[in-house]
Amino acid sequence: MHTKINFLFILLFLSLSISAQDDLLDELDNETKHTKQFDLPAFKAMQIGNLQSTKIADKGDLYLVVAHRFGSLKDGIDEFFGLDQANTKIQLLYSFWDGIQLGLSRDSFEKTYSGTAKVRIAKQSNKFPLNLVGYASADINSELKKKNYPNLRFGDRMSYTFQLLASRRVSKNFSLELAPSFVRQNLQDLNATKARNHNQFLMGVGGRLKVSKRMSINLDYAYNFNKNSNSVYNNPLTLGIDIETGGHVFQLLFSNARGSNDSAFLTKAQGDWGKGDISFGFNVVRVF
Repeated sequence: MHTKINFLFILLFLSLSISAQDDLLDELDNETKHTKQFDLPAFKAMQIGNLQSTKIADKGDLYLVVAHRFGSLKDGIDEFFGLDQANTKIQLLYSFWDGIQLGLSRDSFEKTYSGTAKVRIAKQSNKFPLNLVGYASADINSELKKKNYPNLRFGDRMSYTFQLLASRRVSKNFSLELAPSFVRQNLQDLNATKARNHNQFLMGVGGRLKVSKRMSINLDYAYNFNKNSNSVYNNPLTLGIDIETGGHVFQLLFSNARGSNDSAFLTKAQGDWGKGDISFGFNVVRVF
């Protein structure tokens, strides 16, 4: 008799334990569903190639970016396939606050000084499908000379870029970004632009395809809705490879744009992919 009672007691205890565990698992599962879980970043570097990505430096991180853009490959061996010519940009990026990144740079293309700001609006998660980042830059063309432009004012040297960057990590290996952009150029060379279009709207698109643990293939392009059909400038197209090595990211790329600052590469790309008029370049990114 005692054996039967003990057996019934054990069965009752086990059933209550199993029920309690099921309730606890259901509660944890329900809590997980209601907890915001962020996805991994869509991009590893600050730029896809030339186009800005949605990546922002973590609070307290200092980034050094060294960018080189060489001459056209079509110049051949006489110019060592463009390597005899080079534009160089040196940039410092720092995040004083979480989700806010500030930068300063100097680009030898048009001797341009730039200030940039990047602000995170939203991160991709189980609650929201996109990474959203606001980006702005102000460029100063210090190459312009008063003797060539007698009425030149400081404001004439300025160009501004504003972008909304929207990216999504579509899968483990593929990320995509759209970048509606606005560029304001206070001074233009009408011999090049063929028309006054100080305000220009562009749609940028970029992607990253991871091909190994430390390597990816990147592509970015921007269509200019306000570019005159007779302009000497073309829409910028950049194809590149990212290679991660510890604290460094090496970006090897080919582009029809030789300027690295935002307003220059977006609106002053003179190369033509169809004619082989493209340049090799690279970005070296180091975090401290």
